[in-house]
Amino acid sequence: MPYYSDDIIEEVRSKNDIVDVIGSYVKLEKKGSNYFGCCPFHAEKTPSFSVTPSKQMFYCFGCHKGGNVFTFLQEYENYSFGEALEALADRAGVNLPKQELTPEKKREADKRELLLAINKEAAKYFYTLLRSERGKRAYDYFKRRELSDETMQRFGLGYSDQYSDDLYKYLRKRGYDDMLLKESGLVVIDEVRGGHDKFWNRAMFPIMDVRGRVIAFGGRVMGDGEPKYLNSPETKIFNKRRNLFALNFAKNTKKNYMLLCEGYMDVISLHQAGFDNAVASLGTALTEEQVQLLSRYTKEIYLTYDSDGAGVDAAIRAIPMLNKVGIKTKIVNMQPMKDPDEFIKAYGAEEYEKRIRDAENSFLFLIRILSRQYDMSDPTDKSSFFHETAKRLAVSFEDTLERRIYARELAKNYDVSEDELMQMVNRLGESAGLMRENDRAKDGRNRPKKEDGMKKSQMLLLSWLAERHELYLSIKGKIGADDFTDPMCHRAAQMLFEQFESGNDIVPARIIDAFTDTEEQSQIAGIFNAAIHKVESKEDMEKAIKETIIRIKQNSIEQTSKNLSPSDIEGLMKMIEDKKALEHLEKMKIEI
Repeated sequence: MPYYSDDIIEEVRSKNDIVDVIGSYVKLEKKGSNYFGCCPFHAEKTPSFSVTPSKQMFYCFGCHKGGNVFTFLQEYENYSFGEALEALADRAGVNLPKQELTPEKKREADKRELLLAINKEAAKYFYTLLRSERGKRAYDYFKRRELSDETMQRFGLGYSDQYSDDLYKYLRKRGYDDMLLKESGLVVIDEVRGGHDKFWNRAMFPIMDVRGRVIAFGGRVMGDGEPKYLNSPETKIFNKRRNLFALNFAKNTKKNYMLLCEGYMDVISLHQAGFDNAVASLGTALTEEQVQLLSRYTKEIYLTYDSDGAGVDAAIRAIPMLNKVGIKTKIVNMQPMKDPDEFIKAYGAEEYEKRIRDAENSFLFLIRILSRQYDMSDPTDKSSFFHETAKRLAVSFEDTLERRIYARELAKNYDVSEDELMQMVNRLGESAGLMRENDRAKDGRNRPKKEDGMKKSQMLLLSWLAERHELYLSIKGKIGADDFTDPMCHRAAQMLFEQFESGNDIVPARIIDAFTDTEEQSQIAGIFNAAIHKVESKEDMEKAIKETIIRIKQNSIEQTSKNLSPSDIEGLMKMIEDKKALEHLEKMKIEI
């Protein structure tokens, strides 16, 4: 990434109001001086995601993610800082200075950008090989799978040569060194064989991020080799838990739902048949990160997994995850075929469209699968089935009307009285309520994060200083950055006090730019969003602020005295000054 001055970065940040930017991704509602919405980074029903215009920061009190407008785009869009800066500059109409990189700067350029360049180069090479005589075997394979040339081109399908160092030699000629190629996941470097390819003699499927950039590959072996399917390892640009195959295409669909598949070929066949809303997880069970990603683009998912036992198990695991983030879920029946690819080839797009229209409600699907575990001709087993069904009704639906509607449908399907089923549900209601509470208690994200008492005090004072600039004049000369003993609070205090002393605007969001690690950025945002329980009056607030200030100064003196040597005259003089400052603080009147 080119180097941009702090002034340019600040200009871009200041011209992108954080409420406007985040509001284009998250539904926000104003409450007092802040805005709140459901956090886009973890599943929740009660909004705990806060956006503060005066600080130009966001912070989630549930999962503790936070930062400024750059951080948000980095987390939400999986951008690098440079990509977030460029996107926000474009949004605000800021022309970034064009800079030609010197050879030295090119070597120092963001490794992420170089890895993206390597993957792009590899994708082009694989694509070219597929259309050469060397790639005929893979090309014929795709043709046997009834893929058109247009589809192969759209998905960038390719071939990795039968020689196991072919790509390695090609990329070396393009100027990439061994260490970088190793980090790309495309090449293995060892002392015995030297550099050799991760993928060879395979039909290649480029994996793209939501912006259409190649970040990894999947490969299907040509012949009887093992493993049959192989995916890129995780790298700086590829995390399989946070990406979905073909989402770069599906995000643009005009349909109001998405089809979730298991494999690459299922997705490609569906897209070729006109279903441009199909995506797949990447060689793994559906993850919470992938569910969160889906929730940004749709509120309804049709699971079109394989119809075998493994596919049913995968659906059973996926349904509660999708429901938890408010995604309505239905199940597409693939019988008598195994998967969407086979179904489309056998029956065509029109019949598949009918299967979508007839898709089964996810709760009814789960109950139907549950019924297979019981002998419904046996009274004891049947009674146990209804007891379990009633328990699930009680837990799954808080709305009484919705619960009754499902009970009516189940009563009709399983030959039981609706009233009797509802009576059983009601009897279980109280324990179901307790179960819901227990579930919430087990959820670490909803558990308050324990903070050290002194750290909490230091966070509170920094947050108040950022909100009430006049407070700095009251403590100036009596409390300094060194009085903040928590390491992160100390760093935040240093930068905040520098802003006060400079006479410029106080902008806590600018402090976040000094940190490149997103975890540290969240910690800084947490510091400037610290709060106490609502106080009853202005006098109570003034008292709380004064007590916090005194507590911090006392702690600072105690920590200094522990490490003070009797021969340290300068330190002893500082101790005397600090004690005098504490006396002034104890007599001081705080007014807000």
